Amino acid sequence: MSASSTPGHSRLTKAHKLSIAGVATFSAAALAFSLVPADAAEAETVVSAAPVAWAQAVNGTQTKAMHGHLSAQQVIADANAKAAAAKAKAKAKADAEAKAKAEAAAKKAREDKAAASRSAARTPVFANNLDGWIKEALFIMKKEGIPGTYAGIHKNIMRESSGNPMAINNWDINAQNGIPSKGLLQVIYPTFKAYHVKGTKFDQYDPVANIVAACNYAADRYGSMDNVNSAY
Repeated sequence: MSASSTPGHSRLTKAHKLSIAGVATFSAAALAFSLVPADAAEAETVVSAAPVAWAQAVNGTQTKAMHGHLSAQQVIADANAKAAAAKAKAKAKADAEAKAKAEAAAKKAREDKAAASRSAARTPVFANNLDGWIKEALFIMKKEGIPGTYAGIHKNIMRESSGNPMAINNWDINAQNGIPSKGLLQVIYPTFKAYHVKGTKFDQYDPVANIVAACNYAADRYGSMDNVNSAY
């Protein structure tokens, strides 16, 4: 017996079912395709490019930091080089100055030695007698600017002591006062002390020292020993 059909309902055949399933499958595929964004390739590119850009930024910072570090090292190296150069220059200058001073001192020593040698060569040797004492006294007097002549000195020596350097007056007023006249030109101690010439012996009996001190006193009081013709 054949089944009767229900009004309003149509019976799906096997062909219809296969057709519907195919449509559904196609729709799902279309929907899946439509859910993929149009710029998916760009998104993938951006995503994949981001780490590269980040790496470049990080590497740039590192490079900049490294450049800064190298610059600081260069500044320090330059400063050290300048300091070393300044130190070397100062040392060279000090060495040059020390050398110049040493050379100047050596030169002065040579000049002083030469001058002393010339002076010694110019200094005559005087005889140890009345003639030599007068000549030596005149040599000193010339350097000291004390006037007097051989004749004027000789005449007063002969009158005062007869040429005896050890002569002493023990009877005049000076002797009575405790300061006797002594030596070739009979000089009392206060006068000898006041008119003694540096470089001669500090001894009233020394013939040269006695003559020079007496002539120095006579020059101060009389203008020159040449002007003395009596006790003075």
